[in-house]
Amino acid sequence: MADYVLSCCSTADVSRELLDSRDIAYVLFNFELDGEPRKDDFWESLSQREMFSRMLDGASARTSQVSAGEYEQHFERFLSQGLDVVHVTLSSGISATYNSACVARDMLAERYPDNHVYVVDSLAASAGFGLLVDRMADLRDEGMGAAELAAWADEHKREVQHWFFSTDLTFFIRGGRISKAAGMAAGVLRICPLMWVAPDGSLEVKEKIRTKAKTIARDVDVMERLAAGGRDYDGKVFISHADCIDDAREVARRVEERFPNIDGPVRIYEIGATIGVHTGPGTVALFYWGEPRA
Repeated sequence: MADYVLSCCSTADVSRELLDSRDIAYVLFNFELDGEPRKDDFWESLSQREMFSRMLDGASARTSQVSAGEYEQHFERFLSQGLDVVHVTLSSGISATYNSACVARDMLAERYPDNHVYVVDSLAASAGFGLLVDRMADLRDEGMGAAELAAWADEHKREVQHWFFSTDLTFFIRGGRISKAAGMAAGVLRICPLMWVAPDGSLEVKEKIRTKAKTIARDVDVMERLAAGGRDYDGKVFISHADCIDDAREVARRVEERFPNIDGPVRIYEIGATIGVHTGPGTVALFYWGEPRA
């Protein structure tokens, strides 16, 4: 058994069952819906569909990062047991939570001089973040130590490819991820943009494609170009979706058809509340290992 704990945030957007089965600890993000404080708790207290329905009906929704105090409490649970912690955060390109985790790490350093907290900025989001942490759990189980694992993650995290599209850009526009003018033009022209998470962990529109069907096809074509080994890719593939399971299944079907050697079936997860507040419904995100994002 490792003498450290691997930890992440609920914004990894995989299931609680997966994290528990891989012995990965986690801290829950916070959000508000019509002013009511809530936890991003893997949709246990609120369904994804209910949140999106309320948002579409005009409910206000906003997120707040995990505070340094919350991280301090989370890390201390393990440090007090004599364990080190490797904690992976949501991308600093879309959240300041990495800084909060570092503040907590520094606050605890004097109190626990014999143990260490290693904080890794994933530069990833949603189930791409989850894919990174899942691989880190493999390496931990193979015997990699805490410091080495944190260094490995920093070196390889940009190899997780994040590509996604949305059939409803309302909340991307509302949150400033896409300009209002560009969003209106996309609606008129039936554009379903193909987006990605850039090397700095921020979101960018990569291609403006007309119709969802063409975007799905292009998404899989891009994977063939970027995935490690091309069509011979044999790693895991994760997909997350925002209340559009049929679209997610269609992407998964095409991926499994194009890449027969992938590690198991494509795993499909629901986008969590924190990411969902900013995407709204209609988003499908595809994640796999490949060329470093550059």
